Amino acid sequence: MRFRQLQAFHAIIETGTVTSAAEHLGISQPGISNLLSQLEHSTRVPLFVRDRGRLVPTPEAALLYREVDTLVRGFDHVAQAVSDLQNKQVGQLQVASQHAMSFGFMPPLIAEFARTRPDMSISFQSQYSTKIQEWIMAGLFEIGICETPIQHDGLSARLFQTECRIALPEGHPLADCEVLTPPDLREVPFIAMGAEHLTHRRTREAFEEDGVPWRPRIHTHLFRNVLSFVQQGLGVAVLDCFALDYESSGGFVSRPFRPLITLDLAIVTSRTRPLSMIGRAFLDLLIERVAPLALNGISKGGR
Repeated sequence: MRFRQLQAFHAIIETGTVTSAAEHLGISQPGISNLLSQLEHSTRVPLFVRDRGRLVPTPEAALLYREVDTLVRGFDHVAQAVSDLQNKQVGQLQVASQHAMSFGFMPPLIAEFARTRPDMSISFQSQYSTKIQEWIMAGLFEIGICETPIQHDGLSARLFQTECRIALPEGHPLADCEVLTPPDLREVPFIAMGAEHLTHRRTREAFEEDGVPWRPRIHTHLFRNVLSFVQQGLGVAVLDCFALDYESSGGFVSRPFRPLITLDLAIVTSRTRPLSMIGRAFLDLLIERVAPLALNGISKGGR
């Protein structure tokens, strides 16, 4: 295997088509196809099947992608570091965030931090929490905000919880209630995160303890998608303050839910690598802004 083959494979997965992958890497479509053919030949593993003219990744490709992703992003960071040195950049802010915080909360915070640092470059990614922890461990990012549990001994974590509320479509009859409980929501359709997600499990348990049937209508895996379905009037949802209070598009209201459901989060850094000066300054600002939203403050912890 050659790195260029893995890079082509990664680009096809990321962009979805050979054409887009070729544009991303700046090479021809036949060049991309040739690199993919070489990779499949050298690995002796089928990575894609054709379905109505589209390349569809095989399960084996999905497994390989998880390993290749860290490698390719690591190379991209090296290339960015060289570019920063050539352009005399004074430093780079490297932050990764879980999806709920990555839209309304993090971009304004990063913009505020960057205003007094015009020569600073910024690397910001939104990703699932397990992948964020892997990226911090691999040194691809300095600071991560993710959901618990912490899965690596090499991570230092600052733990906090935020309250989840019920999001309802604007004009919903239950918007007149000050606080909502499972009996209030009997037979009301829900938009829910996947079955393995913490909010899914805790919502199901709350309804079971009250002996009330819970009716998930739609399952999805991104907080932003959950809220979008609520805005379209397809149901209600349990969402945290980052998804609700930093969304400006409207079309929904939120009400407290009892029993209390929390989202458990962590700000993670590496135990073995010191933070850069820029990373340390941003971490201090991040903790300062998160603290008022944390139910019981921020505590240090780890695995």
